[in-house]
Amino acid sequence: MAPKSFSFPGIFPALLASSLALLLLSTPIIAVHDYHDALRKSILFFEGQRSGKLPPDQRVKWRRDSALRDGSTAGVDLTGGYYDAGDNIKFGFPMAFTTTLLAWSIIDFGRNMGPELKNAVKAVKWSTDYLLKATAKPGVVYVQVGDAYSDHSCWERPEDMDTLRTVYKIDNAHPGSDVAGETAAALAAASIVFRSRDPAYSRLLLNRAVRVFNFADMHRGAYSSSLHAAVCPFYCDVNGYQDELLWAAAWLHKASRKRAYREYIIKNEVVLRAGDTINEFGWDNKHAGINVLISKEVLMGRADYFESFKQNADGFICSILPGISHPQVQYSPESMWFSGGLIFKAGGSNMQHVTSLSFLLLAYSNYLSHANKAVPCGERSASPALLKQLAKRQVNYILGDNPLGMSYMVGYGSRFPQRIHHRGSSLPSVAAHPARIGCKAGSRYYLSPNPNPNLLLGAVVGGPNVSDAFPDSRPYFQESEPTTYINAPLVGLLAFFSAHP
Repeated sequence: MAPKSFSFPGIFPALLASSLALLLLSTPIIAVHDYHDALRKSILFFEGQRSGKLPPDQRVKWRRDSALRDGSTAGVDLTGGYYDAGDNIKFGFPMAFTTTLLAWSIIDFGRNMGPELKNAVKAVKWSTDYLLKATAKPGVVYVQVGDAYSDHSCWERPEDMDTLRTVYKIDNAHPGSDVAGETAAALAAASIVFRSRDPAYSRLLLNRAVRVFNFADMHRGAYSSSLHAAVCPFYCDVNGYQDELLWAAAWLHKASRKRAYREYIIKNEVVLRAGDTINEFGWDNKHAGINVLISKEVLMGRADYFESFKQNADGFICSILPGISHPQVQYSPESMWFSGGLIFKAGGSNMQHVTSLSFLLLAYSNYLSHANKAVPCGERSASPALLKQLAKRQVNYILGDNPLGMSYMVGYGSRFPQRIHHRGSSLPSVAAHPARIGCKAGSRYYLSPNPNPNLLLGAVVGGPNVSDAFPDSRPYFQESEPTTYINAPLVGLLAFFSAHP
């Protein structure tokens, strides 16, 4: 986008010039965004990530059936579910978190989704159908299908997959309270989504959530310890399993309204460290999410016994406000002509932090609005409007209001990533190239400078670095790889802003 030119007759008055400079510095050039289009594409993305037998109404036509024998080596049916990112592994931990956030998006913002609501609900069910299979056997949760090292040594379409489809599970002797807790949270949250749409399915989800939570709580331990060679360093839980137990209990309380879960939360608040790392939220760390979710009840005037969670949620808000943010939270710089200001946290795939934290900002803003409250941050006060503005700024950055003037969502806008780190997108489709493309034969496509032949519409990549630089290149996977857990909270954000542009 070229800078606008300004001309004034005569001599520039000093005051006017300085005021104009301040205005330009403080007011980035903002495009008008089609949030409806972005919402539609962000949900469509999940169809491109589907594993298993594809349904007749599949809209991403370059995909075909894949991994139809998943689970067979263990004598179970583990077909279906989602590939979490640009590879062909089904990791249960991020898949469950994706499901929880998709469900939360529908619970809080489904009324804003219009005709896309039915597709969002389908996206949740595609995952919960799989999670029900993965938890069908009492005392066992199947948490991964595929050997990551074998998979990552190949560049091949999921339809051609010939890498190891090893099945990994947790059980009484090999606990995984983190992945089991997140799975219970996903099933409980989804039960709310289906409560009026399909009561029988909703009851099945909730009953299974209860059973999986009891297993997670009774047999405590981190799945990274039980399955270290399989899950680390890919989705190794460095944060511990305690937060997932509280997170699951919070969703079970919301879904069932049973006193037992309220008492569990109160009893275990300190033991399970609800007040730790309150500015973190993602597939590995649920602390900020726990506090925001539980705070809604306090703000609705129904649960003074949860007041400490609201204090934690307020602390989370203050920790990420620009200008007074926590050292772990940075913002990219702003320039005169373009809007920077992207949330940035150390580690890979930064957009996962942007969308998850922005979702919490928006959700908490709505809860505060209903209660006519604001968040005190020392001498400053964060109003609901300010939190919405900050969340919207992050969404707009993703959609193109950034120094590079590009959208980080594939297929949205006129300029977007062309070489995303994604096997199915970067290799010729089965329709275009029916013959199998072998493990190493795909390497030439991986290394090619050409754009991907298949658009994975709606995919949001890991995004730029803290200096707003972005290499549009497959080997730079931290920047160019999309994930389901980037998109899941973005669905809720886009739904809200499509109704409140």
